[in-house]
Amino acid sequence: MVGLLVVAALAAATPAVAQDRPDAAPAIFVVGDADTTVYLFGTFHALDGKSDWFNNGVRHAFDQSNELVLETVISEPVFPQIVSHPAPVQLRNLSVTPSASFLASTRMAISAGRSKGLQVDNGADMVLRRAAEADGKSVEGLETLQSQLNMFTRMPAAGAAPTAGAPNAMNSLSDSMLEMQEAWKQGDQAIFVRMLGQLERGSPNTYRMMFTERNERWADWIRARLQTPGTVFVAVGAGHLAGKDSVLVKLAERGIPSARVN
Repeated sequence: MVGLLVVAALAAATPAVAQDRPDAAPAIFVVGDADTTVYLFGTFHALDGKSDWFNNGVRHAFDQSNELVLETVISEPVFPQIVSHPAPVQLRNLSVTPSASFLASTRMAISAGRSKGLQVDNGADMVLRRAAEADGKSVEGLETLQSQLNMFTRMPAAGAAPTAGAPNAMNSLSDSMLEMQEAWKQGDQAIFVRMLGQLERGSPNTYRMMFTERNERWADWIRARLQTPGTVFVAVGAGHLAGKDSVLVKLAERGIPSARVN
């Protein structure tokens, strides 16, 4: 999976052409106790809009929930500004200095996503947020935007990123995005486990910062939230609910078992 900020840049992709929308069944899990239920839904941040995934088990869990919790809640069009400015960008109280590798990867992701019709407006996070706001549910984030941006500036420098003019690299990225999207629609976690393994082998520190450490923090947040009665719908990138360091594994280490709903 492309990093959450890189994928978010796909908001600039061209809209998908309307087609038939067969049902999809992405993975959703649940943890809880006598008076608290927390649904854990793995999202795909940018989708082509060709399948109806917000139904059945996902819709039921969402409708039962009083609040929606996302990775972060973005209130302004941040990424187009960051991608187009090589110098520090001032966004209200945020100060961001994007790295060259981040900018190159982001621009490449935009082009790759455009070729497959992927866009954040169709992404699960945005669909859920619009539905929550329409229903009057509270919406909050596990992290601030500043903390996410800070994480990306601290990551180890990657090798030279391929340019949008490199057809083999572009085709590979486009195909990978489409393959992951299709696996997500089927609730198939295996592709995300494989992706996480590749990331850990290639860049252990990036893997630790993006997944292990954040999953630890989110598991602590969920454990604390279980002390307050109610039903919560937590939606994070699907990669965070897969693999040996997933939020589900971190919850189990804290004595909190999970079950798959679908």
